[in-house]
Amino acid sequence: MSNAHPAGRTSLDGLSLAGVIAAVLVLIAAVALSLVAQPAQAASLVRVTNFGSNPTGLNMYVYAPDRLAERPALLVMVHYCTGSASAVHNGGGRDYVTAADRNGYVIVYPEATRDGHCFDVSTQNALRRNGGSDSTGIMSMVSYARQRYNVDPQRIVVSGISSGAMMTNVLAAQYPDVFSAGAAFAGVPAGCFATTDGSMWNSQCSGGTLLKTPQQWGDQARAMYPGYTGRYPRMQLWHGTADTTLAYPNFGEALDQWTNVHGVSRTPTTTDQPQPNWTRTRYGTGTPAVVEGISAQGTGHDVPTAGMVAHAITFLGLDRPPTTTTSTTTTTTPPPSQGCSVKAVVNAWNTGLTETITITNTSSTPVNGWSLQFTLPGGQTITSGWSATYSPGSGQVTARNVQYNGVIAPNASITIGFQATHTGDHSAPASYSLNGNTCSVA
Repeated sequence: MSNAHPAGRTSLDGLSLAGVIAAVLVLIAAVALSLVAQPAQAASLVRVTNFGSNPTGLNMYVYAPDRLAERPALLVMVHYCTGSASAVHNGGGRDYVTAADRNGYVIVYPEATRDGHCFDVSTQNALRRNGGSDSTGIMSMVSYARQRYNVDPQRIVVSGISSGAMMTNVLAAQYPDVFSAGAAFAGVPAGCFATTDGSMWNSQCSGGTLLKTPQQWGDQARAMYPGYTGRYPRMQLWHGTADTTLAYPNFGEALDQWTNVHGVSRTPTTTDQPQPNWTRTRYGTGTPAVVEGISAQGTGHDVPTAGMVAHAITFLGLDRPPTTTTSTTTTTTPPPSQGCSVKAVVNAWNTGLTETITITNTSSTPVNGWSLQFTLPGGQTITSGWSATYSPGSGQVTARNVQYNGVIAPNASITIGFQATHTGDHSAPASYSLNGNTCSVA
């Protein structure tokens, strides 16, 4: 028998070399095709549970883009009646999502779970700070997101559609120390939907016949956080002239309210038309304006459109791209004895409370890295907090600085806070110590 191989054959188990190469190429092509066919891992809407005090059983969803800013802004996006987190995420609020992917901010979506999926902006508990209704649960979501994502506390904003627009106005009135701006699409003034009969629908308000003076509307907003004297969020209000669900006169009443709250003239400082059927009025002398109203001629209760959201993104300050900053490690240095002061403000309801703590460095040297110790009264348990980490949740607690507020300059102050449950004693701790030194209590 000849030892010669037939043409085109090798000694590799009798297979042709060409056949082996062809098989390998087919395999490589199949692998490459499978890699192309697999979608890239992308950010998605995620449900969060156990985020803190949630007296009305709201659901919480979060969208955090893959490319998150180091100090991201936070948008609270509130859906309409019959809506849901996913509906507004994929529908009327989709342009907010696209901008989040581009600019690296976080979106929190509260979701109403009651029949009709409307938010409570009517009951007595709904219309006061920390009242124990929907707004209380939403603020727990904000606190969770602030800690989880290292949110810039100066860039927390809120926007909503219809029922969500009403809640936008309520949140801006109740928590002006948290939100820097709001954009409300087809809503009503804060408190306009108040009822006393247990119903959550106010026909007089929805019909646009509940009319008040600017002072009365302003007083109604201020009453939601009695005693507050600080700044209020900038507000952008949108409304269609053909809206028959929440009638168009509510647009003027809301402008009355927020110009009064900001102490600016109801006479516009500028008027223009960003689009042919829009009329935009701005109030006050600041840039951007503290109050801005956009009336959409011939538009019904079907806002927002993509163009409207684009303008809202700019107004809310969400159009900044992510920035990178250098992280530094700080070494804790104690203040001199009697070099600190603490002021605690407690707002309590039923079995819950929030405590806002202002820490002042009264010494002549900076505090670089800090921990604040205090003992909670019996029966109190921290469920969530902001601007610090808290451990443990009851008894003797230590609050430690987060990345962005570790330094307290001489005569400077920082504010932190937490939400807690209680069994009857809702008083503040009797004493506080900063880095082991007792602080005076203001």
